[in-house]
Amino acid sequence: MTPLKAAVITVSTKGAAGKRVDESGPAVKAALEAAGIPVVHTAVVLDGITPVGNAIREASQKANVIITSGGTGLSPNDMTPEATRRVIDREVPGIAEALRAHSLTKTPHGMLSRGVAGTIGPALVVNLPGSPKAVTESMAILIPVLAHAIDLLAGETGESGHRKPT
Repeated sequence: MTPLKAAVITVSTKGAAGKRVDESGPAVKAALEAAGIPVVHTAVVLDGITPVGNAIREASQKANVIITSGGTGLSPNDMTPEATRRVIDREVPGIAEALRAHSLTKTPHGMLSRGVAGTIGPALVVNLPGSPKAVTESMAILIPVLAHAIDLLAGETGESGHRKPT
């Protein structure tokens, strides 16, 4: 079993400038740590394709689970999905679909989230909304699949999806 190591990236221009307290990043970190997943890297970055893409690349050198929060909506500066798509190797659409489907059970606004999920090398990247409540709800859906996803990325399961014998 591949040990999980997480990075949390908050995407917020106001947060990066110190004009807003980051609440969503700490909510992600708390959910991961409550599940026994160590958070080895955190960052608060400006909105935009270049800052977000650079932050994901940096995090991928330190962690195999990268959770971004913020920048997934319809505002003109919400570019997290575009930045993520530029740096990932492959999309994992089922994760984003599951998160949106769950969000829709809470609010019709869930359909406005444009978050994506994908892989960069041996790491899984998942975009979450910037709302602390949405983050907490999303993490409850995401956490149960993280270990299996990282094992798959590391080649630690056979074709049947079961762990390879050791």
